[in-house]
Amino acid sequence: MALFTRDDRVLVINNKPDYIQRILDYDYIIGRAPSVVGIVHNDNGMEKLFYGSREILIPVYSDLNLALDTLNPTVVVNLASYRSARAPSELVLKHSSVRVLVIVAEGIPERDMKELIRIAKDNQKIIIGPATFGAITVGALRAGVVGGDYSNILKSRLYSPGSVGVITRSGGLLNEMFRIIARNSNGVREGVAIGGDVFPGSTMLEHILRMEQDPDIKLIVAVSEIGGKEEYEIAKMVQEGKIRKPLIMWVVGISAELFPWKVQFGHAAAKANTNMEGAREKMRVLRDAGVIVPERFGDLENIIRDISAKLGLSSHESKYNPLPMDFKRAVNENIVRRPTSIVSSISKEIDGEIAYNGIKVSDLMDGDITDVIGLLWYKRRLSDRFKKFLNMSIILLADHGPNVSGAHNAIVASRAGKDIVSSLASGILTIGPRFGGAIDDAMRYFYDAVNRGITPVQFVEEMRKKGINIPGIGHRVKSKYNPDRRVEILKRFAQDNLKIRKYLNFAMEVERETLKKSERLILNVDGAIAAILLDLMEEDGFNDIKDIVQIGYGNAIFILARSIGIIGHIIDQKRLKQPLYRHPDDDVYLI
Repeated sequence: MALFTRDDRVLVINNKPDYIQRILDYDYIIGRAPSVVGIVHNDNGMEKLFYGSREILIPVYSDLNLALDTLNPTVVVNLASYRSARAPSELVLKHSSVRVLVIVAEGIPERDMKELIRIAKDNQKIIIGPATFGAITVGALRAGVVGGDYSNILKSRLYSPGSVGVITRSGGLLNEMFRIIARNSNGVREGVAIGGDVFPGSTMLEHILRMEQDPDIKLIVAVSEIGGKEEYEIAKMVQEGKIRKPLIMWVVGISAELFPWKVQFGHAAAKANTNMEGAREKMRVLRDAGVIVPERFGDLENIIRDISAKLGLSSHESKYNPLPMDFKRAVNENIVRRPTSIVSSISKEIDGEIAYNGIKVSDLMDGDITDVIGLLWYKRRLSDRFKKFLNMSIILLADHGPNVSGAHNAIVASRAGKDIVSSLASGILTIGPRFGGAIDDAMRYFYDAVNRGITPVQFVEEMRKKGINIPGIGHRVKSKYNPDRRVEILKRFAQDNLKIRKYLNFAMEVERETLKKSERLILNVDGAIAAILLDLMEEDGFNDIKDIVQIGYGNAIFILARSIGIIGHIIDQKRLKQPLYRHPDDDVYLI
């Protein structure tokens, strides 16, 4: 009977998307429905993969038993490591729906494999592996990555069922045999890499006997290795007439006889400890029993061609679905182009190191956060006085107590059990025209008024007529007689570091006019920062001031600074183990 059918349902243990995608790609090429029905991994969810050019979702289960009972797979591919492959394999072999288990890991403890082989025999299951690329029934299912990539599948005609069954230990050698058979016969019907470990889950003889019973297989080709004595059992079966189909075999490892010591080839089982386990002696016994054994490996191709011709195995072609090329590969090969979705000049890797606006982070270690702000926000190295101003602004704006909107919101959220990210978001979302968000508007109005050449008196009158409160002017608590100490610090900085101060002077003249109306209409910290920031940019030769004003760099300073204080309030509430906040009833006026 065939190893696989087009109706087989595959469950994969351990989520390796690239590996699973190759199974699905073969499904698409041969035109069968997607074979992979589920994946077992750490978390429940969905894995998005391709069937042709169409994306599909494959369920992911964290519980193997649940996946087995829900999906009833007939084939399971176990991609777990050699340390953890045994436990899931035992569960799979004991499940009634499973017929074939493929174990990919190499180096599974021999004691574990002996036990798994026993369980498989007790439950009449087939194990392929361990240390295998998998197996394929052409036109039905590829359980693993045998056959290689798409180009090799086409060259080996693995989309078109032939009449040759192939068994090897090595997955790489199996792929090579596929190519040889495609050139010299009507193609492969089935291929199995039993794996290179000492105790394979199924033997070469077992697969030869199974292929003997498959009416679609007319010719069997097997390539074994030095080590072990299975070839003698195969020879015996041929002599007893239990293997009647033409059987072509080769034993890899003749070169081992050239060495004066025992040679260990790549697989764990590929070592001849006695003369009987050597390649030359095995092939002599096989040849004497009636197995077709070439004199040299190079003759294998001609023999396959001759036997195939005698059997009438003429080449034929089946239609297949061309596999769409992955976009990443198409880009790498300059086959396609498309406009980029994101244009960014902020950071990138240079020689494996992250760089901010072209400056490697290792070159910034002697600086401070204002160097980073300069490169990432203003796209330039800032002057020392500009950096000093930013540092000063961050310090002055970091916090203003728990009473203000942002801190209050964050405190309420923190006491409601929300995490730092959520609580911080609730705080900074209050920043706007009424709380902390006046820097940008103040910059825009001061910049516009100064550059239009109107006087502070005209500006105040213009804003009055428009019914607009002047951003950067006014405070709920501070006044002419109770000045904001932060503004005084900023003014002193401007006097010590700026020459012209035309924007700050304009703002102070505006304050002089507004104080005539109310003692609380003072230049506040937002207005002072806005004016000084404009003066700094102008005196430092910025040629993009208009863009910076329109984009809204000013509020970014407030957001950055105030986030520090808000996080402090959030942590403080949690550290003090404050209970859920409820506003007092006597502080609410109900209408």
